[in-house]
This record gives sequence, structure tokens and C-alpha cells, in this order.
Amino acid sequence: MAKKQGIGLAVIAFAVYIIGGISIFGGLALIFLMKNRDLWGLGEGRSIGYLFLCVGICLSILGVLFMRLFRNRGLT
Repeated sequence: MAKKQGIGLAVIAFAVYIIGGISIFGGLALIFLMKNRDLWGLGEGRSIGYLFLCVGICLSILGVLFMRLFRNRGLT
């Protein structure tokens, strides 16, 4: 049972890492391609791009830390 839980935690950590990477590249695309344009009424595309970039970096770091933590604790 512990092995199944460990694999599940590793998959979640890897998914957080992948989502962070997608958010980073999406944020960079918004920064460079949506200058001074409104993005669906939510605000300027460039500012939302900076938000995606920062959140993506945080998620990527969090995913890597989770993967290291689960591996070193013997959960996977």
C-alpha cells in the first residue's frame, strides 16, 4: 500500500513540475506577443504574462522539491 501511495505522490510532484513549465512558457509568450492588448477583459496581456511567469517558476521549484523530498524519504 505504501508503494502505491509513493508512486501517486511522485506523479503529483511531476505534474506540478510540468504545469509550472507550461506556465513559464505561456507567460513568456504573453509577455512578448500581447504587449498593450487586452486579454479577454482580464487585463493587459503583458501583466498577466508576468503573473504566469512568476507562478510557473514557483510551481517548478515546488515540483522539484517535492520530487527530491519523496525520493529521499523512501516514499517512491
